[in-house]
Amino acid sequence: MQIQRAALAEGYSLKDASAYNIQFLAGRPVLIDTLSFEPYAVGTSWPAYRQFCQHFLAPLALMAHRDVRLGQLLRCHLDGIPLDLASGLLPRRSWLRPGLLMHLHLHARTQSRYVNRDTKVRPRVISRSGLLGILDSLESAVRGLRWAPQGTEWADYYQNTNYVDQAAADKTATVSDWIRQCDPDSVWDLGANDGTFSRLAVEHGAQTVAWDIDAAAVEKCYRHVRSHRLSNLHPALLDLTNPSPSLGWELRERQSFFERKPPDMALALALIHHLAIGNNVPLELCAQFFRRIAATLIIEWVPKSDSKVATLLCNRVDTFPDYTEASFQKAFDRHYRRLDRRPVAGSERVLYLFEAGS
Repeated sequence: MQIQRAALAEGYSLKDASAYNIQFLAGRPVLIDTLSFEPYAVGTSWPAYRQFCQHFLAPLALMAHRDVRLGQLLRCHLDGIPLDLASGLLPRRSWLRPGLLMHLHLHARTQSRYVNRDTKVRPRVISRSGLLGILDSLESAVRGLRWAPQGTEWADYYQNTNYVDQAAADKTATVSDWIRQCDPDSVWDLGANDGTFSRLAVEHGAQTVAWDIDAAAVEKCYRHVRSHRLSNLHPALLDLTNPSPSLGWELRERQSFFERKPPDMALALALIHHLAIGNNVPLELCAQFFRRIAATLIIEWVPKSDSKVATLLCNRVDTFPDYTEASFQKAFDRHYRRLDRRPVAGSERVLYLFEAGS
C-alpha cells in the first residue's frame, strides 16, 4: 500500500501486485519490478487490486484465521489464491471483519457473478480520493491480521531440547570454531529452527539462509532479524523432503531449490535422524543430497540412544538396523573428505566436519 500511495503522489500507479515482485534484502521487503509502474489516469480503478487480494490479503487471512500451513497454497496457485477458495476456507467469524468482508468475501462473489459473462463490464470511475480510501481500507485489513508463532511442532524446540548446558556450550563452540576455520562467504543452515546456530555464521560475516519446515520457528527467526536489524540472515520455509520445485511455464518461471546458487557451507545440526528415521531416507541418499548442496558440511550425528530418536521410534517398529554411526561414516566418506570429528561433551551426539575431495 505504501508503494502504491507513493506512486500516486508522483502521478503513477502499480499495474501488478504479485508477491513475486517482492524480495527480501537485509531483512526488509523490497519491490524489484520497476516495470510494474504505469502513468495514473484520473478516474481509473487500481488494476492490481485483484492481484493484491489474491497474493497478499487472501493467504495472510487464511494463515491468521484458519491455519498457517494454508500459505503453501501459493505453490500451486502462482497468481495468488483464488478468492472464492479463500472465502470458502475462512471461518464464519471472518465475515464480521469489514476489510475481509469487502475485499475478500464480497470481492469473491463479484468475481463469480461476472466470470461467465460475454459482455465487457464497464469499469467504474473512481476518484483519486476514493482510490486512496480503498488503499487505506486494504492496509487496515492487512494490519488487522495477526498470527502468534506458536502451537507448531518445533516452535519451542530450544525450550524443550534434551541438551544440558555443557552440551549446548560445547556444540556452539565447535560449530563456531569450524565456521571460523573454513571462512565461508555463504552458509545454508538446514533445519535451522529459530536461527540460533545460523547466527554463528552471521557473526562471522557470512550471508546466511536459515531454512526450516516449521512456520513458527521461521517466523521467530524473522522477528529476530527485524528486531536486531541483521542484514545477512534470511529465514526461509522449506521441507527438505519436498523442496521447492521448478514452477510456472515450461518449469522455467521459478527456479527449484537445487537450481539456486549453492552456498560455501551447509549446516545440518540435529537433522539426520529426522531424515533417516522420521522420513525413511537412507543414509547414502542423505550423503548424496548434502554433497549436491554444499562442498563443506558441518553435520551432527544423533544416535539411536538419544531421547529425540527414541521419540521418533516410540510409536513405530524399528526397521532401521543400518542407522549406526559406522554406516553414517561409510556413507558420507564416499562423498566427502572427513576433516574433523568431535563428540559433543555431555551428550552422545557427535559433530563432523566434511569437505569435498578425496
